[in-house]
Amino acid sequence: MSPTRLLLAAAAVALISSPALAQTPAAAPAPAATMAKPVVVNGDLVDTLKLNGQFTVFTKALTDTNLAGLLKTNANLTVFAPTDAAFAAMPAADLARLQADKAAMQRFVLHHLINAPIPSTKIKGAKGPVPSGAQDNILLDGSDEGGVMKVDGATIVQADIKTGSGLLHVVDHVLIAGQGAVDAPPAADASATAPAATPKR
Repeated sequence: MSPTRLLLAAAAVALISSPALAQTPAAAPAPAATMAKPVVVNGDLVDTLKLNGQFTVFTKALTDTNLAGLLKTNANLTVFAPTDAAFAAMPAADLARLQADKAAMQRFVLHHLINAPIPSTKIKGAKGPVPSGAQDNILLDGSDEGGVMKVDGATIVQADIKTGSGLLHVVDHVLIAGQGAVDAPPAADASATAPAATPKR
């Protein structure tokens, strides 16, 4: 199945209204974690990441897995983009294995996408899993009283970057599939309405 069909097949509307992402009173936002420089919108999602200079590993993965075109044209996506520093904190052997296996890298990248706009207002004060573009779960957690927002345990260091082709949140660690189900049961199962993914090779 192509990445475009995979994302369109996901039941994205269910994730916004899902009871698993229950709302609680929002807390005051915490200061953003340090980045080399804030992301400034410069065109579409892919161009914004490339021109910032802190996302070279992630943008190469997008190109190598034929997902860059999807991110350039689909305005309904939310992308959790790890910085190069986030990839540097990943075990080198794990990254090398991903880079040597295009299908695995594609699933890895798709796990960083949600097929719906998820602004920080949907995350703050809430906690629960939502389906990713890879048809597994991402755990969103905005329940911290200090206002720190997390996704699969990674901290969102810059939120709500509205590019010409989707919404971008910068994260300080790569997202690992499976962590979205650690603290909460799965949300309304998107796989019930979407066939299993067969990434392009």
